[in-house]
Amino acid sequence: MSSDLAEAAFIVSRESSGTAERIEAVVASERAGTWYERVVVTHTGTADDAAITCSCPDSPEAEGADCSHAHAVLVTAGRLPPDLGPEYRRITETPTVELAPAPTPEGTAEEGDWFDLNLRVTVEDREISFSELFTALARGESVLILEDNTYLPLNTPELEHLRLVIEEARTLNDTEPNSLRLSRYQVSLWEELTELDIVEADQNSWWRSISELTGGVEDQEPPEGLNAELRDYQKHGYSWLSFLRRHQLGGILADDMGLGKTLQALAMIQQTVNNQNSDTEQDSAPFLIIAPTSVVSNWEREAARFTPGLTVAVLDETLQRSGVTLNTRIAEADLVITSYALFRMEAEKYQQAEWAGLILDEAQMIKNPASQGYRAARDLKVPFTVAITGTPMENNLLELWSVVSLCCPGLLGTREQFTEGYRKPIEKQQDRQALQRLQQRLSPFLLRRTKETVAAELPPKQEQILELELTEEHRRIYDRRLQRERARILGLMDDLGSNRFKILQSLTLLRQLALDASLVENSQAPSAKLEALGELLSEAVGEGHRVLVLSQFTRFLTKARATATDQGLYSAYLDGSTTNRGAVIDSFRSGEASVFFVSLKAGGFGLNLTEADYVILLDPWWNPAVEEQAIDRAHRIGQRRNVMVYRLVAKDTIESKVMALKESKSQLFSQVLDSSEAMGRAQFSAEDIHQLLS
Repeated sequence: MSSDLAEAAFIVSRESSGTAERIEAVVASERAGTWYERVVVTHTGTADDAAITCSCPDSPEAEGADCSHAHAVLVTAGRLPPDLGPEYRRITETPTVELAPAPTPEGTAEEGDWFDLNLRVTVEDREISFSELFTALARGESVLILEDNTYLPLNTPELEHLRLVIEEARTLNDTEPNSLRLSRYQVSLWEELTELDIVEADQNSWWRSISELTGGVEDQEPPEGLNAELRDYQKHGYSWLSFLRRHQLGGILADDMGLGKTLQALAMIQQTVNNQNSDTEQDSAPFLIIAPTSVVSNWEREAARFTPGLTVAVLDETLQRSGVTLNTRIAEADLVITSYALFRMEAEKYQQAEWAGLILDEAQMIKNPASQGYRAARDLKVPFTVAITGTPMENNLLELWSVVSLCCPGLLGTREQFTEGYRKPIEKQQDRQALQRLQQRLSPFLLRRTKETVAAELPPKQEQILELELTEEHRRIYDRRLQRERARILGLMDDLGSNRFKILQSLTLLRQLALDASLVENSQAPSAKLEALGELLSEAVGEGHRVLVLSQFTRFLTKARATATDQGLYSAYLDGSTTNRGAVIDSFRSGEASVFFVSLKAGGFGLNLTEADYVILLDPWWNPAVEEQAIDRAHRIGQRRNVMVYRLVAKDTIESKVMALKESKSQLFSQVLDSSEAMGRAQFSAEDIHQLLS
């Protein structure tokens, strides 16, 4: 037997029968800091011929083998009188952990953001040090030796679960050794604690109300002033957003493209304004919406359509250039809309204003925590922040952390804590438990519905018009050329029949110029349409959708495909010059290509592309029937999914005039503007021409 005593033994019981002795003990390893509860050592025979066994995990199976645990037990037993009772008594009562959460003190930097849990552990009517208990749990010890020669077993499922939850909470929240606190966003951690049988929680009113997040937010009726009928899932999304705003919590609305995220947010804003007007809430500051440049006008149009009673201020140029202060621009506004670029340039001025809330549309735009845009959004002082994005994570988990840290600060800890606790285990070790834990922590604050989950509520086909502002340089080029072509066409108006081809030539040139300045002039001006297309493709493909992109102009279609290639998306391309038409179509149908670029002439007939559930029209077509025919490549018999159609329209160009005229005179366009032959048969007035060129 080993003479090197590496363990200390605490006798619990001993029984003798003849030459046999059975000793039960607790053994502590002085070297490893490991506790083994209730080790049983049996000793039979004489000192010269002994048989010794030990039930410890490290004991060899052979009797009489060298075992330092058995050695420690026998040495300790030998020092005690035979008639002495157990040295240590085992506590059989289950401990109780009491939680009494209290907000962080007023006047501190974290006031209202955190709750001190004020843990108190009791057993047998006495209090046990929480710090000592957690230290023993964290070290993996199986018992906690108390001062009165009693010991508490720690290897129970309840205490192990408590250890895991507390360990996570302390990892995410830098707390003092003798205390524990939770961020107000760590709802699922709190719920997990309170559901343990050994925990008694004194839940204050805030925690009780916030528990609705995990139990299911009750749906509300749409607010007065909302000019839309919400589908059931949209009503739930609006109610969820309203709940977050009411409790000044942030969240991520991550619905699929085309499910009405903008409408749900506008409904929440309308309800807030209604409450302010009825004195239910005193705060009358406006909401700030930050969106990609290509989407700003869409927010303006959707607000005018769905919430016409809201006062909207669109900041589409820098305050310095406008010569007006921010407070003047947003005075009386319920809703302020600007772009990420403009917000980033004058972030300090936005930080000085008071806001009712912040909405980050396409929040993946600021997913880089080192970027200026991320820092500007993080430093903005707002009661609550909502991120709207169908793809909160595109490449790695750090992108998800970035978005969450803006909406729900403290939920996932610091960047370093998140990396160690979640990113490395999930990305490098495929740790399913870590992934499940991350999903559980996020679930109260992330609402995501896919087209498939709400398909029963959707119409077979949905359409959305995205009006895009031309870039500054592009606008100068377009306006200059518009003046020239307008003068040319008006000079040909006296004889429309003879000049039909020249008029069509000028109209076509303006249509191309509205798409991309480089199609007409030697210019490197950025194209708003290509920028918007890139954002749409990134989100749609990121969500697992298949996309059909259509245009009349093959030169622009080629540039559009290059945009997809730059994003690492594999695509198929079909125009009138394609020779291997069958192979190209098969590459999309088979799933090899996620995006299919098709020209009008090549794709107008004979194509059945029900694999696509998203259709993007890069330019408006003169003939509505031709547009519908192109859309029907995807939306036709055999399509089992809902089809989402996006029409990209360059604002304040011939495209927007075409859309307006097409709405009022669809029959005219059906007869006249689809081809040169139709142009020759045209019977349209000078007023129509003037409207196109206005």
